[in-house]
Amino acid sequence: MMSNLAAALITHGRIETTLTKAKALRPFIEKVITKAKKAAAKTEKKDAIHLRRLALSDVRDETAITKLFNETHKEFANRSGGYTRIYKLGQQRQGDAAEMALIEFVKADDPGYKKSKGKKAAKGKKAKAETPAAPAAEAAPAPAPETKS
Repeated sequence: MMSNLAAALITHGRIETTLTKAKALRPFIEKVITKAKKAAAKTEKKDAIHLRRLALSDVRDETAITKLFNETHKEFANRSGGYTRIYKLGQQRQGDAAEMALIEFVKADDPGYKKSKGKKAAKGKKAKAETPAAPAAEAAPAPAPETKS
């Protein structure tokens, strides 16, 4: 099933499927794309053929692999990962009410969005942790310096 979904994604660029299948397809296809990028970077033909055969063993569709290794891998030359994007469609399939999603390749020049690194949450936690400790430190008298007699 993953092989057929991957071949359809390579051929069409975007496919509509269930959210569960799209989430399972993402790591599968990204590993195949990484093999295509490594094959393009290899100077030895023997290594490139090996990577192509490994990708073909995963996807099992000669035309899709040919398209990926000859054309599509160039779109991802400047990306270090994150070759796909999943959109939740917000609708359910009529038969079994499965949540539908759209998975597509990310364009080469698409920067995406910046994920928050949780600085606001971490800052709030530190401020809360420091607030109770600060009055306790102020209330305790400072120890007197010891003098030697």
